[in-house]
Amino acid sequence: MTVAAIGIAVLLFLIIRVRVEPFVSLLLVSAVVAFAAGIPLAEIVPAMEDGVGRSLAHVAPIVGLGALLGKLLEVSGGARVLADRLLGWFGERRAPAALGLTGIIFGIPVFFDVGVLVIAPLVFAAAASGRKGMLWYALPAAGGLAIVHGLLPPHPGPVAASGLMGANIGLVILIGAVCTVPAYLVGFVYARWIARRIEVPVLQPALGTTGRHEDAAALASPAAGASALGLGTVVTIIAVPIGLILVQTFSSLLVDGADNAFTKIAGFIGSPLIALLIGVLFAMVVLSSRYGWSRTNLTQVADSALRPVGMILLVVGAGGVFGSVLTASGIGKILAEGLAGSGLPLILLAFVIAYLLRLAQGSATVATVAAAGIVAGLVEKAGLPDGQVAALVVAISAGAISTSHVNDAGYWLVTRLFGIPEKDSLRSWTVMTTLMGFTSFAAVAGLSLLL
Repeated sequence: MTVAAIGIAVLLFLIIRVRVEPFVSLLLVSAVVAFAAGIPLAEIVPAMEDGVGRSLAHVAPIVGLGALLGKLLEVSGGARVLADRLLGWFGERRAPAALGLTGIIFGIPVFFDVGVLVIAPLVFAAAASGRKGMLWYALPAAGGLAIVHGLLPPHPGPVAASGLMGANIGLVILIGAVCTVPAYLVGFVYARWIARRIEVPVLQPALGTTGRHEDAAALASPAAGASALGLGTVVTIIAVPIGLILVQTFSSLLVDGADNAFTKIAGFIGSPLIALLIGVLFAMVVLSSRYGWSRTNLTQVADSALRPVGMILLVVGAGGVFGSVLTASGIGKILAEGLAGSGLPLILLAFVIAYLLRLAQGSATVATVAAAGIVAGLVEKAGLPDGQVAALVVAISAGAISTSHVNDAGYWLVTRLFGIPEKDSLRSWTVMTTLMGFTSFAAVAGLSLLL
C-alpha cells in the first residue's frame, strides 16, 4: 500500500510539476512500482504489455471509429445544421437552452475539444445578438459537451473504464444518460445564476468566421457545391450506432434464451465495435451518394480524424499498464481485504479515487483509466452483477469530470476561446463542472440501490 501511494504521488508530481507527458510518466512509474512491489524482473515487462493489450484491444477501434464519425459530422456541417435548427425552435430568449441541447446531442460522437471549436461560432453569434454577456451562452454549450464527453461512450474515458472493469457498454450508456439529465440541469441553473453576476464582454471570435479547424475548412472545400445536410440526416447518423448498441442491451430482455438467432444477431451488430463501424459506413454512404462527397474527400477526412487519436490511445494504454501493475503486485487484493472491514461503499470509493486523481493532474481520461485500474480488482473479487459494474463505471466517470481547473486543458480551451478571465472562469466553469460531477454521482449512487 505504501508503494502504491508513493507511486501515485510520484505520478502526479511528474505530470503536474515536472510537466512530463502522461504517457511517459505512467510507463515510468508503472515500471518503478512493479519493481518496488517485488514483482520479479522477468515478469514486469509481460505485466506491462498485458496491461496495454487488455486496455487497447477494447478501446482503440472504438475511439478511432468515434473520432472518424465525429470528424465526418464536423466537416459536413452537421453540427451547424443541428444548432441552427434548435436555435430557430427555441427562439432568442431560450438560446442558452438550445446551445446546451446542441452540445449534449453533438457531444455524443465528438470529442470535447472538437465540439467546443465547432459550436464556438454559434455561441459568438448568439452572444452578439443577445447582448447578455459571454457566460450566458458559452457555459451551457460547453457544459453540455463536457458532461456527455465524461459519462458516455464512445468517449475514451468511459470506454476504457468499461473494458478494464468488464462492464456492459450498453448499460453504461443507459445509466450514464439517465445521470446526465439531472447533472446538466444543475449545471445549467448555476450557469444562468453566475452569468447574471459576472459580466464577460463578447469579444471577436477567436476562430474567425467559420469556427472550423484549418484542416476541416480545407477538407470541406471540395464538396462545397454539394447540398447541405438535412436535420433528419444528422440525427439519423448520430442515432444509428447508439440505437444498435441499445438493441444489443435489450435483446436478452425482450427475447427468452441466449441461443436464439435474434439474440445472436443483435449481440453481433450491437457490439460497440460493429455498431460504430456500421455508423461510420452509413455516414460515408450518405455523404457520398446524397451530398456529393468523393472518395478523396472521405479519405482526407479519415486521415485528419485518426491522426490526433494516437496520443489519446497511448495515454489510455499507459493507464492500463499502471492498473495492470497494481493488480499484479497484489495491491488490489490488499485493498479489497481492507475495504471489506471498513464499511466504505465501493461506489463511493470509486468516485473519490477518480475525483482526487482528476483534481490533482487535470486529465479526465487519465483519472478515469487510473481509477478503473485500481477498482477493477475490487470488482472482480466482489463478483458484482452487470448493473452494479456499469454504475461503478459511471461513478468513476463522474469523479473524473468534476472540478475542471488550471491543470486541465479543457479549462484553458474554454477560458481562452471565449475570452473569460481566469478568476471568473474559476468561479463559473470550475464550479459548474464540480456541480455536474457531484450531481451525476448522486444520481448513479441512487440508481445503484435499484440495480
